[in-house]
Amino acid sequence: MAPGDTNNNPLIEKLASVEQRSAEVERLLADPEVSKDYTRVQVLAKEHASLKRLVSLSRDYSAVSRDMDEAIAITRDDSDREMAALARQELEELEGRKREIEEELRVELLPRDPNDEKNVIMEIRAGTGGDEAGLFANDLFRMYTRYAQRSGWKTEVIDSNETGIGGIKEMVFQVKGDGSYSRLKHESGGHRVQRIPVTESGGRIHTSSATVAVLPEAEEVDVEIHPDDLHIDIFHSSGHGGQNVQKVATAVRITHRPTGIVAVCQDERSQLKNKEKAMSVLRSRILAREIERQQQEITEERRTQVGSGDRSDRVRTYNFPQDRVTDHRVNLTKHNMNGILDGDLNDFVEALLSREQALKLEQAGL
Repeated sequence: MAPGDTNNNPLIEKLASVEQRSAEVERLLADPEVSKDYTRVQVLAKEHASLKRLVSLSRDYSAVSRDMDEAIAITRDDSDREMAALARQELEELEGRKREIEEELRVELLPRDPNDEKNVIMEIRAGTGGDEAGLFANDLFRMYTRYAQRSGWKTEVIDSNETGIGGIKEMVFQVKGDGSYSRLKHESGGHRVQRIPVTESGGRIHTSSATVAVLPEAEEVDVEIHPDDLHIDIFHSSGHGGQNVQKVATAVRITHRPTGIVAVCQDERSQLKNKEKAMSVLRSRILAREIERQQQEITEERRTQVGSGDRSDRVRTYNFPQDRVTDHRVNLTKHNMNGILDGDLNDFVEALLSREQALKLEQAGL
């Protein structure tokens, strides 16, 4: 690796290991036998892409270290004082660049969430607060769909249970886009609203809540499901009533017998499309449960993600009278209610990502 670095430098050892693994992955991807296994090629291609940035930084680190060694050698040569002075100036710049690369490397070397690049299944449910909780749940659904639009992602409704006054009891939808899970995963939890409901005649401020769950969308390579373990029900969609109700049963309910997990989709007119979407939700819920098991969580996955739905159980509060939104995990408050509910979430997303990174750095001792 880099000249002048000791052999027992842990950073150098990690970078050498990264470059070695990158070369090995490239060799495997070029192997005709490996190319016959589509699933393995997918996994290797993802790994190669994830190593690309590290390899680039590693080579920059080596180049800067070589330049530093050359500059140090010139500063020690008394035969040309002018060149030595220039070398000392260059050495100062190189030391700054080396520190920058080392900081980037520390972040890049942190353990990555293997689900960060996946698409997302989001679930929003009305919590405590009656009709007002349903209206707030609908506000959150619009907020996330607008954030997705701003991010260049696509959203598709999978299943919904609406109230009669424009609220929702439950909304399950998909978000498709690069890095969508990495940026949305911290939205999981209880969201609390404080405002005067449209149904309140006395002008009193009410507190209501809704819960949000963010699940990484599982692919077939992530979760193995045996067809014999599935019970599939076909039924008529609840629809929107009137002449639009379909005469052909297209809605699909799939139950995974070993776990009891159920997924429903009735948004599409095609039974096949509804089945595909329901299977996507089912895989994601099974993957989430497996992640929970691996992390040795003892509470059920839904409660871990969203809490109880009580007013006191929250990650973020939306206070309308004060035009204030506060995320309690990072102590960040913004006075821009309309903009935030229109999808302007980046300040919160970035703060939560920085918090995640800081925790990882602390745990890794970097």
